Amino acid sequence: MEKFIKLDGLVAPLDRANVDTDAIIPKQFLKSIKRSGFGPNAFDEWRYMDQGEPGQDNSKRPKNPNFVLNQARYQGASILLARSNFGCGSSREHAPWALQDFGFRAILAESFADIFYNNCFKNGLLPIVLPKVEMDALFGLTEHSPGYRLTVDLAAQRIVRPDGHAIPFDVDPFRKECLLNGWDDIGLTLRHAEKIREFEARRRAEQPWLFS
Repeated sequence: MEKFIKLDGLVAPLDRANVDTDAIIPKQFLKSIKRSGFGPNAFDEWRYMDQGEPGQDNSKRPKNPNFVLNQARYQGASILLARSNFGCGSSREHAPWALQDFGFRAILAESFADIFYNNCFKNGLLPIVLPKVEMDALFGLTEHSPGYRLTVDLAAQRIVRPDGHAIPFDVDPFRKECLLNGWDDIGLTLRHAEKIREFEARRRAEQPWLFS
Protein backbone atom coordinates (compact mmCIF):
# COMPACT_ATOMS: atom_id res chain seq x y z
CA MET A 1 0.00 0.00 0.00
CA GLU A 2 1.30 3.47 -0.88
CA LYS A 3 2.31 5.62 2.07
CA PHE A 4 0.25 8.69 2.88
CA ILE A 5 2.27 11.42 4.59
CA LYS A 6 1.44 14.79 3.04
CA LEU A 7 -0.67 15.51 -0.01
CA ASP A 8 -0.85 18.76 -1.97
CA GLY A 9 -3.68 18.25 -4.39
CA LEU A 10 -6.33 19.71 -6.65
CA VAL A 11 -9.80 19.66 -5.08
CA ALA A 12 -13.06 18.49 -6.69
CA PRO A 13 -16.51 19.12 -5.11
CA LEU A 14 -19.25 16.48 -5.11
CA ASP A 15 -22.02 18.43 -3.43
CA ARG A 16 -24.37 15.52 -2.69
CA ALA A 17 -25.38 13.82 0.54
CA ASN A 18 -25.95 10.08 0.97
CA VAL A 19 -23.78 9.01 -1.96
CA ASP A 20 -23.99 5.23 -1.80
CA THR A 21 -21.47 2.64 -2.93
CA ASP A 22 -23.61 1.59 -5.90
CA ALA A 23 -23.29 5.13 -7.21
CA ILE A 24 -19.54 5.08 -6.59
CA ILE A 25 -19.09 1.79 -8.47
CA PRO A 26 -22.24 0.11 -9.88
CA LYS A 27 -22.87 -3.56 -9.18
CA GLN A 28 -22.14 -4.84 -12.71
CA PHE A 29 -18.46 -3.96 -12.28
CA LEU A 30 -17.92 -6.04 -9.13
CA LYS A 31 -16.87 -9.25 -10.87
CA SER A 32 -13.15 -8.46 -10.65
CA ILE A 33 -11.20 -8.54 -7.38
CA LYS A 34 -7.92 -7.16 -8.78
CA ARG A 35 -8.23 -3.83 -6.91
CA SER A 36 -7.29 -1.94 -10.08
CA GLY A 37 -9.00 -0.87 -13.29
CA PHE A 38 -12.16 0.48 -11.64
CA GLY A 39 -11.35 4.18 -12.06
CA PRO A 40 -12.95 4.57 -15.52
CA ASN A 41 -16.23 3.29 -14.07
CA ALA A 42 -16.26 5.29 -10.83
CA PHE A 43 -19.60 7.16 -10.64
CA ASP A 44 -20.42 5.42 -13.94
CA GLU A 45 -24.15 6.22 -14.03
CA TRP A 46 -23.47 9.89 -13.37
CA ARG A 47 -20.42 10.29 -15.61
CA TYR A 48 -21.81 8.71 -18.78
CA MET A 49 -24.98 9.09 -20.80
CA ASP A 50 -25.30 5.39 -21.66
CA GLN A 51 -25.53 2.15 -19.68
CA GLY A 52 -22.08 0.98 -18.60
CA GLU A 53 -21.02 -2.65 -18.82
CA PRO A 54 -17.72 -4.45 -18.04
CA GLY A 55 -15.31 -4.55 -20.95
CA GLN A 56 -16.60 -1.43 -22.71
CA ASP A 57 -14.23 1.05 -24.30
CA ASN A 58 -14.99 3.96 -22.00
CA SER A 59 -13.11 6.42 -24.19
CA LYS A 60 -15.88 6.12 -26.79
CA ARG A 61 -18.81 6.52 -24.40
CA PRO A 62 -20.75 9.83 -24.29
CA LYS A 63 -20.04 11.73 -21.07
CA ASN A 64 -22.55 13.75 -19.08
CA PRO A 65 -21.39 17.38 -19.39
CA ASN A 66 -23.38 18.34 -16.28
CA PHE A 67 -21.57 15.97 -13.93
CA VAL A 68 -19.02 17.90 -11.89
CA LEU A 69 -16.15 15.42 -12.19
CA ASN A 70 -16.36 15.63 -16.00
CA GLN A 71 -15.52 19.32 -15.95
CA ALA A 72 -12.05 20.14 -17.28
CA ARG A 73 -11.15 22.26 -14.24
CA TYR A 74 -11.35 19.21 -11.95
CA GLN A 75 -9.36 16.77 -14.05
CA GLY A 76 -6.48 15.34 -12.05
CA ALA A 77 -8.08 16.09 -8.68
CA SER A 78 -6.75 14.01 -5.79
CA ILE A 79 -8.94 15.46 -3.01
CA LEU A 80 -12.71 14.96 -3.07
CA LEU A 81 -15.19 17.08 -1.12
CA ALA A 82 -18.42 15.33 -0.13
CA ARG A 83 -21.37 15.81 2.16
CA SER A 84 -22.90 13.66 4.91
CA ASN A 85 -23.14 9.86 4.96
CA PHE A 86 -20.72 9.38 2.07
CA GLY A 87 -20.23 5.72 1.12
CA CYS A 88 -23.51 4.40 2.50
CA GLY A 89 -25.18 1.29 1.08
CA SER A 90 -23.45 -2.03 0.54
CA SER A 91 -20.08 -2.92 2.04
CA ARG A 92 -18.31 -3.44 -1.31
CA GLU A 93 -14.59 -2.77 -1.00
CA HIS A 94 -14.62 -1.95 -4.71
CA ALA A 95 -15.85 1.57 -3.80
CA PRO A 96 -12.56 2.79 -2.31
CA TRP A 97 -10.70 0.85 -5.03
CA ALA A 98 -12.62 2.81 -7.69
CA LEU A 99 -12.07 6.18 -6.01
CA GLN A 100 -8.37 5.54 -5.60
CA ASP A 101 -8.00 4.28 -9.17
CA PHE A 102 -9.80 7.43 -10.31
CA GLY A 103 -7.01 9.43 -8.65
CA PHE A 104 -8.33 10.41 -5.24
CA ARG A 105 -6.10 10.03 -2.17
CA ALA A 106 -8.23 11.89 0.38
CA ILE A 107 -11.96 12.44 0.90
CA LEU A 108 -13.27 15.27 3.07
CA ALA A 109 -16.87 14.93 4.22
CA GLU A 110 -19.27 15.80 7.00
CA SER A 111 -19.67 12.09 7.80
CA PHE A 112 -19.06 8.63 6.33
CA ALA A 113 -20.80 5.29 6.45
CA ASP A 114 -18.89 3.10 8.91
CA ILE A 115 -17.90 0.17 6.67
CA PHE A 116 -16.82 2.43 3.81
CA TYR A 117 -14.83 4.55 6.27
CA ASN A 118 -12.94 1.48 7.51
CA ASN A 119 -12.37 0.16 3.99
CA CYS A 120 -10.75 3.45 2.96
CA PHE A 121 -8.01 3.14 5.57
CA LYS A 122 -7.31 -0.46 4.56
CA ASN A 123 -6.69 0.65 0.99
CA GLY A 124 -4.55 3.77 1.48
CA LEU A 125 -7.38 6.29 1.05
CA LEU A 126 -7.68 8.93 3.80
CA PRO A 127 -11.26 9.80 4.86
CA ILE A 128 -11.49 12.97 6.94
CA VAL A 129 -14.55 14.11 8.88
CA LEU A 130 -14.93 17.89 9.14
CA PRO A 131 -17.62 20.14 10.66
CA LYS A 132 -20.31 21.38 8.27
CA VAL A 133 -19.12 24.97 8.60
CA GLU A 134 -15.65 24.01 7.34
CA MET A 135 -17.10 21.91 4.52
CA ASP A 136 -19.40 24.75 3.44
CA ALA A 137 -16.40 27.06 3.28
CA LEU A 138 -14.34 24.56 1.27
CA PHE A 139 -17.16 23.96 -1.22
CA GLY A 140 -17.52 27.69 -1.74
CA LEU A 141 -13.80 28.29 -2.18
CA THR A 142 -13.42 25.35 -4.57
CA GLU A 143 -16.35 26.31 -6.76
CA HIS A 144 -15.33 29.97 -7.00
CA SER A 145 -11.57 29.46 -7.38
CA PRO A 146 -10.52 27.41 -10.42
CA GLY A 147 -7.47 25.28 -9.66
CA TYR A 148 -8.19 25.33 -5.92
CA ARG A 149 -5.75 23.18 -3.95
CA LEU A 150 -5.35 21.97 -0.39
CA THR A 151 -2.50 20.46 1.58
CA VAL A 152 -3.45 17.45 3.68
CA ASP A 153 -0.78 16.78 6.30
CA LEU A 154 -1.51 13.47 7.98
CA ALA A 155 1.50 13.60 10.29
CA ALA A 156 0.37 16.98 11.69
CA GLN A 157 -3.33 16.08 11.35
CA ARG A 158 -4.29 19.29 9.63
CA ILE A 159 -5.54 20.60 6.30
CA VAL A 160 -4.01 23.85 5.12
CA ARG A 161 -5.83 26.18 2.73
CA PRO A 162 -3.94 28.44 0.30
CA ASP A 163 -4.70 31.42 2.56
CA GLY A 164 -2.86 29.69 5.42
CA HIS A 165 -5.97 28.77 7.40
CA ALA A 166 -5.34 25.40 9.07
CA ILE A 167 -8.14 22.93 9.79
CA PRO A 168 -7.30 20.21 12.34
CA PHE A 169 -8.80 16.76 12.02
CA ASP A 170 -8.98 13.63 14.13
CA VAL A 171 -7.71 10.21 13.10
CA ASP A 172 -7.29 6.97 15.02
CA PRO A 173 -3.59 6.62 16.03
CA PHE A 174 -3.32 3.04 14.74
CA ARG A 175 -4.87 3.90 11.38
CA LYS A 176 -2.63 6.94 11.15
CA GLU A 177 0.47 4.82 11.75
CA CYS A 178 -0.63 2.32 9.10
CA LEU A 179 -1.15 5.03 6.47
CA LEU A 180 2.10 6.81 7.28
CA ASN A 181 4.00 3.53 6.84
CA GLY A 182 1.96 2.10 3.98
CA TRP A 183 0.82 -0.94 5.97
CA ASP A 184 -2.31 -2.74 4.82
CA ASP A 185 -3.48 -5.94 6.56
CA ILE A 186 -0.95 -8.02 4.63
CA GLY A 187 1.83 -5.55 5.34
CA LEU A 188 1.04 -5.65 9.06
CA THR A 189 1.26 -9.45 9.01
CA LEU A 190 4.53 -9.47 7.08
CA ARG A 191 6.15 -7.35 9.79
CA HIS A 192 6.17 -10.60 11.77
CA ALA A 193 7.40 -12.77 8.90
CA GLU A 194 10.43 -14.06 10.80
CA LYS A 195 8.31 -15.13 13.78
CA ILE A 196 5.85 -16.83 11.42
CA ARG A 197 8.68 -18.78 9.77
CA GLU A 198 10.03 -19.80 13.16
CA PHE A 199 6.59 -21.00 14.26
CA GLU A 200 6.07 -23.02 11.09
CA ALA A 201 9.51 -24.63 11.38
CA ARG A 202 8.85 -25.54 15.02
CA ARG A 203 5.44 -26.96 14.20
CA ARG A 204 6.88 -29.05 11.37
CA ALA A 205 9.46 -30.49 13.77
CA GLU A 206 6.98 -31.13 16.60
CA GLN A 207 4.05 -32.35 14.48
CA PRO A 208 5.52 -33.87 11.31
CA TRP A 209 2.39 -35.94 10.65
CA LEU A 210 0.54 -32.77 9.70
CA PHE A 211 2.84 -32.33 6.73
CA SER A 212 3.02 -35.92 5.42
